[in-house]
Amino acid sequence: MPETRGKLTENRSLSDLTWLRVGGPADWLFQPADIDDLAGFLAALDRDVSVFPMGVGSNLIVRDGGLRAVVIRLGRGFNQIDIDGSRVTAGAAALDAHVARKAAQAGLDLTFLRTIPGSIGGAVRMNAGCYGTYTADRFVSARAVSRDGQIVTLQAEDLNFGYRHTDLPDGWVLVEATFEAPSGDPAALQARMDEQLAKRDATQPTKDRTAGSTFRNPSGHSSTGRADDVHDFKAWKVIDDAGMRGARRGGAQMSEMHSNFLVNTGNATAADLEGLGEEVRKRVFQNSGIELHWEIMRVGETAP
Repeated sequence: MPETRGKLTENRSLSDLTWLRVGGPADWLFQPADIDDLAGFLAALDRDVSVFPMGVGSNLIVRDGGLRAVVIRLGRGFNQIDIDGSRVTAGAAALDAHVARKAAQAGLDLTFLRTIPGSIGGAVRMNAGCYGTYTADRFVSARAVSRDGQIVTLQAEDLNFGYRHTDLPDGWVLVEATFEAPSGDPAALQARMDEQLAKRDATQPTKDRTAGSTFRNPSGHSSTGRADDVHDFKAWKVIDDAGMRGARRGGAQMSEMHSNFLVNTGNATAADLEGLGEEVRKRVFQNSGIELHWEIMRVGETAP
């Protein structure tokens, strides 16, 4: 491995770094000190070595056999939040909720981020969104380090935002993103976020070990939160229609509270969770002809 000022750990278990608390080890875990450390490391790293950028593990299943790669996890050197006029620039490791709160205090509306689990890097990478607003709607630009160690600036057309998708090249690491935020009254923005949190806690299993929404909505868009929102092609609805709410496999369960949430009830393996998810996809297709697509990212190798 190249010399680094950051922390480099061999054969590092990833289970405690994911919200679902499952998964085997990575060959290496690299936590860079800053952007120059990251760029120098990637420039020197053998091109045949796979690189996997990892956020806070909120939307991830690492399979039980682990990951044959260098996992890059950004920390304190990448979590700043700066505000300049109507623009908010946040490090990729900054939590979505923290960015929403700090923006609201400055009278800027990024409230859609408040209930999205994870960090800004993941929000950009997956074009996260809810209540009718997506990351792409507020995105101005991002900085990333390419697999060969170049620091590059990305515009929206470079990422080609789609529903839960961007075209970020494999092995590139997002380090920062800038958003243009509408203005709003800080008290009103805080009240809106409080309302969103209350609604989330009343309808989603926020106290369980989950990874957020398991499958993308077949409708191709997020819930809007409006009273006239139609549910016929929401993932939870087609899962319910297939009789899979509360379904179990080993220590994995589709939540009774919200059937599009995959839960580790305490002793699940990654194989339990992914296997149950695949069973749900099979039953939904048999019942309705609808093919569900995973929203949770699944990486690594199965156990022998």
